[in-house]
Amino acid sequence: MKKVELLAPAGDLERLKIAFIYGADAVYIGGEIFGMRSAAKNFNFDDMKEGVEFAHNLGKKVFVTINIIPRSEELSQLPPYLLELEKIGVDAVIISDPGILSVVKNTIPNMEIHISTQASTSNSMTAKFWYNQGAKRVVTARELSFEETRAIRNNVPDDMDIEAFVHGAMCMSYSGKCVISNYTTGRDANRGACAQPCRWKYDLVMENQGHYDKVLEDLDSSFFFNSKDLCMIEYIPELIESGITSFKIEGRMKTAYYVATTVRAYRMAIDKYYEDPKNFKFNPIWLEELKKGSHRDYSTGFYFDKPDSNAHNYENASYIRNYDFIGIVKDYDKENDLYIVEQRNKMNVNDKIEIIGPYKETMNGEILEMYDENGEKIDSAPHARQIVKMKLDVKVDKNYMLRKPIVSINVI
Repeated sequence: MKKVELLAPAGDLERLKIAFIYGADAVYIGGEIFGMRSAAKNFNFDDMKEGVEFAHNLGKKVFVTINIIPRSEELSQLPPYLLELEKIGVDAVIISDPGILSVVKNTIPNMEIHISTQASTSNSMTAKFWYNQGAKRVVTARELSFEETRAIRNNVPDDMDIEAFVHGAMCMSYSGKCVISNYTTGRDANRGACAQPCRWKYDLVMENQGHYDKVLEDLDSSFFFNSKDLCMIEYIPELIESGITSFKIEGRMKTAYYVATTVRAYRMAIDKYYEDPKNFKFNPIWLEELKKGSHRDYSTGFYFDKPDSNAHNYENASYIRNYDFIGIVKDYDKENDLYIVEQRNKMNVNDKIEIIGPYKETMNGEILEMYDENGEKIDSAPHARQIVKMKLDVKVDKNYMLRKPIVSINVI
């Protein structure tokens, strides 16, 4: 049985490497132009080349987003950009605009083409249209149910891939085609600059003879555009059996820790399914692991039916954070039995911590000793990305991540 692909976001080179180390089969990245996440760090050509080489050495793939809606004056930049992507060896480009598709086919005809979710592919006729234009894959609209996804799978060629989002932020507008950001801030969501005004608090009012009355008086707060995050880890069999060939995780703006925890959880769930599909049972630990990263409340999006009010959080738009990512293991000082760790949040000697690693169960540990780069003993590491050496009461390895629970302090 051919396994589904686990596709992860990567906003920079570090996150690309972490995604692969923690179990992704492929990543999608953006270059410095033509991508839908202009606020992400994104990849210059040198980083892209290093990332592609890293991926290919592992037998994995890198896809590059070219999915903005371009202006005419920008198209002259596209052919040289595409030629550089081909030279670097990227595995596919992700597009949404027919004009860009034409330029790709004329400039680098052997490049694999994926049709972005921005193209709103919602039926098999549209999918077959893109296939006939040379596309290998469609990323379906996020607004499809399992039944609608199966209908596409059953009516397109067998060698066409179907990619679908299974985890991450949901947009309140159809397939991300929102103009609220442009209207309110001048930042165009369809050109990678969304200000996410759907996460803001609003009052809904109605004009009544020269004055305005609130329509939703019964709401304490009114974040009424604020969608919950998508999370489908409890439904791995249904996803696979619907014919999806690539599980896509949203989040090119998210941290390396988010990438690691999310990829790791889905990797464990997918692998467990393939061990014995008929007797697969969901392990609640996988969902708990996802909740130990920064997240909003979860929903199943459109997969089972059109979302109701439970798919929104009307009270607030804040992320839920129960754990701090405090450090990542960079190396091991064998002579002194000390782990070299790059700090990401403040950590202290005697902290009780959790440690995650690729393809490993979560471990509990304690920081026993810490030293700075000069070998001086320290009690805490408060400085951003500070390099420390530490003694732990458990054995870890390079790229393992350290986290600790956030302790709430009640002030009386």
